[in-house]
Amino acid sequence: MTRLAETLLDGIALGSVYALVALGFVVVFKASGVMNFAHGSVLLLGGWTVTATHSALGFPLAVLVGAAVAGAASGLLHLLSARGVRGEGAHVATILTIGVDLVLVTALARGIGADYLGTGDPWGSEVVRLGGVHVAEARLAGIAVSVTLIGLFFAAFRWSRWGLAMRAASSDEEAAALMGVRLGRVRLIAWCTAGALAAVAAVFLAAFPSPGLDRSTGQLALAAFPAAILGGMDSAVGALAGSLAIGLAGALAAGYQDSLGALGEGLPGIAPYLVMILVLLVRPAGLFGSKESTRV
Repeated sequence: MTRLAETLLDGIALGSVYALVALGFVVVFKASGVMNFAHGSVLLLGGWTVTATHSALGFPLAVLVGAAVAGAASGLLHLLSARGVRGEGAHVATILTIGVDLVLVTALARGIGADYLGTGDPWGSEVVRLGGVHVAEARLAGIAVSVTLIGLFFAAFRWSRWGLAMRAASSDEEAAALMGVRLGRVRLIAWCTAGALAAVAAVFLAAFPSPGLDRSTGQLALAAFPAAILGGMDSAVGALAGSLAIGLAGALAAGYQDSLGALGEGLPGIAPYLVMILVLLVRPAGLFGSKESTRV
């Protein structure tokens, strides 16, 4: 039971961090209809900024700087794609993000090299004992920070003017524009928010028990992509549910892969996609995604 409890707690911690990344996918898609495949490289950029500045600025300020840099990079990507593919449709902008991702990852890989970089987080390798269950302090901090940021996001989405404009635009873009909603500003804020959340997620993805941030950290964002698909690309609540499901599936696969023998080899890497496929076979729109209606 102790092993199961530790595995489930690890899954919840991973799922909460994945939720920050999955929310970024969803909010960008709701705002502009674009699948942002450069989200992983923006995450890596934010994490690398923290590793490069924490010695001079201290950890809290370095995280703020990393979030600002990642948010600005994501916003700049939106402005470039919106200007460059104006009138061509969201699918062209989606393809553009793939190219930007390749360029940005290549540039960051050269800067990072083959080393693992520390973020300077205050938790280090400390472990907390809860009853008979041992859990890393960084995992608990990840849960606390993720819950706080997600709560602030939903509060802003529900009660702020931007949230109201966002909901109006996602419901009926033309009507929202006619009512005076500035769609360009709504989309820009959505992209910047997604980038900032990704940078915070990078800090916890690189924290203990991970050895640190390296060139492959951005690929971990791909685990959050099936979480967004699983929950429904137009549902922020679905992103949370999908992230928890993916986090638990990955933790269980990693914790019990030895017990599965040959079937367990490589299972942690594909577990998120297996869960996504199984759910989409039953619910093609995702757990909370809205179904499209077709008139004949």
